[in-house]
Amino acid sequence: MKWITREGVKVDRVACPWLIRNFIDAGAEFVFLPHNTEWAGIQEGIVYDVPGAELGHHGEDVSFDSILKKYRLADPALKLLAEIVRAADSQPSHPHPAGEGLRCIAHGFSALGLTDHAILEREFIVYDALYRECQRQIQLAARQP
Repeated sequence: MKWITREGVKVDRVACPWLIRNFIDAGAEFVFLPHNTEWAGIQEGIVYDVPGAELGHHGEDVSFDSILKKYRLADPALKLLAEIVRAADSQPSHPHPAGEGLRCIAHGFSALGLTDHAILEREFIVYDALYRECQRQIQLAARQP
């Protein structure tokens, strides 16, 4: 399946492809189009993280949250990761403290001058590690009396 969004990926537009590839569509193809694209006119593929998209920002939720909800991904570690992504990508009322670090990492990757696909290739390992840490934190919390 083609998954289509805006070019110039940073936090949410890296987190979403990582989520999609790992939990929804292992063979996903990601397409990055200019910001001025007529998104409503796209007929083939799934559009995400663009203005007005079902899989976009809604209230405090970012696109990562929208994808979790649509595909009924209830893994507590993914929900914790969503808190971090939300804090890094928007201005939630109760931001997770790790959000600022993730925002800095995303901006650093962006500053390397890589293509969007090259950023995904390199930054997915950051999300792999962050997801493992979220799993660890959930397991530790479950052991607390």
